[in-house]
Amino acid sequence: MARHFSLSGFPEWLPEQRLVEQHVLTTLQRTFELHGFSGIETRAVEPVSQLLSKGETSKEIYLLSRLQADQATDDAELGLHFDLTVPLARYVVDNAGRLMFPFKRYQIQKVWRGERPQDGRFREFVQADVDVIGQDTLGQHHDMELPLVMGDALSKLPIPRVIVRASNRKVAQGFYEAIGIEDIDGALRSIDKLDKVGEKVVAEMLVEDGATEEQAQLALSLATITGTDSSIADQIYALGAKSELLDTGLNELVALIEGANELIPGSIVADLKIARGLDYYTGTVYESTLVGHEDLGSVCSGGRYDSLATDGKKTYPGVGLSIGVSRLLARVLGEPLVEASRKVPTAVLVAVMDEEHRGASDKIAMNLRERGIPTEVSPSAAKFGKQIRYADRRGIPYVWFPGEPDSVKDIRTGDQVDADSTSWAPPAEDLYPTVRMLS
Repeated sequence: MARHFSLSGFPEWLPEQRLVEQHVLTTLQRTFELHGFSGIETRAVEPVSQLLSKGETSKEIYLLSRLQADQATDDAELGLHFDLTVPLARYVVDNAGRLMFPFKRYQIQKVWRGERPQDGRFREFVQADVDVIGQDTLGQHHDMELPLVMGDALSKLPIPRVIVRASNRKVAQGFYEAIGIEDIDGALRSIDKLDKVGEKVVAEMLVEDGATEEQAQLALSLATITGTDSSIADQIYALGAKSELLDTGLNELVALIEGANELIPGSIVADLKIARGLDYYTGTVYESTLVGHEDLGSVCSGGRYDSLATDGKKTYPGVGLSIGVSRLLARVLGEPLVEASRKVPTAVLVAVMDEEHRGASDKIAMNLRERGIPTEVSPSAAKFGKQIRYADRRGIPYVWFPGEPDSVKDIRTGDQVDADSTSWAPPAEDLYPTVRMLS
């Protein structure tokens, strides 16, 4: 038999872990739809020119090669998408005449990045995105809507509390321009690494990119400002920088923070060190962390992009957030912080008296399945004690015994009652596996 080699960065969950993943994905889908978002799925590949059009590096892209191509083709060089935002931009332009704006979409799909695997970072992983796309204009109130949607979704998951933090690229850009920093994009990328490398290293990076030591310290002072109300504006203006762009960004950021926290107190914190390294963000930017697991980094991030998509005549501004589902699962399953109530979907195991009467057990199972009860038939006609142990090892709560009359046993409590497969049903909480946090 051929030897199979493990590939790092491509997670494969065990069945009970997959149950947790499915619970997370279903919860996200239902919550997004509750807020009026429609689901789409885009193709897995895009032309490399499209993938590189918004500032990403080619190192992150998995290129496709037709190993068995029998003739040359004129196809553009293709790569697997590394996020769901760049494909969304193409999708919106391709289908603009058939979409209704503002277009509210969610997308839960795999993406691929050719980066070094590490804790919570994979080469193949699932993302869950929500975006609102406008045509030519998009109301600023959507910048507050998106983090509240994500906050609602994350609060329904069996995970530690998530803190959503927000900033605004216009604030940073306007501030840097006002104090004379010339390489704005470089400064944003450096500040974005603050949590990873610390103030000293970021200061050195800023100076290497052309900032003076005084400018570097002012940029770091801006990055230390946090708050949940308009007091953040006073702290920023106290640093002495003034510009029209800074004023615009601050007005947007304060409106977002105060509006969101008025609806849900404590839902969003302003954090001026958030910059987001991607070039397409133009305004509000978001990141979020698990309380007690800040070392994992951001599990949900995104922002405003006013010119990501355009067909040359119309522009399609948007704002969106993305949850790194696999990143999140790697932590909660690895610790572990959560568990499924059983290892399999099965709620009932139908026992087999002997192989001659297996057909009777199959009929009972069919009756139960027809009424939506996940059921399997015992793989062997061993003694009932062994069949019960088979169910117990898998967490199956009920064992059905054919007879005259039939009976069903809750193997957790030992309670056993007569039952009819055309009418009996387990309690709702036992019908499907549940997922809970471990204390």
